[in-house]
Amino acid sequence: VQLQASGGGLVQAGGFLRLSCAASDRTFSSFAMGWFRQAPGKEREFVAAINWSGGFTYYADSVKGRFIISRDNAKNTVYLQMNSLKPEDTAVHYCAKHRRRYYSGDNYESATDFGSWGQGTLVTVSS
Repeated sequence: VQLQASGGGLVQAGGFLRLSCAASDRTFSSFAMGWFRQAPGKEREFVAAINWSGGFTYYADSVKGRFIISRDNAKNTVYLQMNSLKPEDTAVHYCAKHRRRYYSGDNYESATDFGSWGQGTLVTVSS
């Protein structure tokens, strides 16, 4: 499967961006999807996840109330709406596909549970 992330860019603090991640495979609607990010010199960290049906979403505390994850299974695409951006949101953002089909748990924070990754899109927030 190929995951193509897009939508990153340079924005001022307080601004917004919408990331998209398009999947090439037909099984997209059967798998949870997640967004992770990695800032320079830091480890990759969990941002948000959405279950296979779109009925359950989960966020890191650092983005809760500012970011919204959604998906359109008809378009094989997952989105990350990022509002009220802060300089500390600056990072390469990656989309990823969960390893387990129809995963129904509530733990999405481990990157090792995601088996396919996009190439990443850079988000830069200036102060």
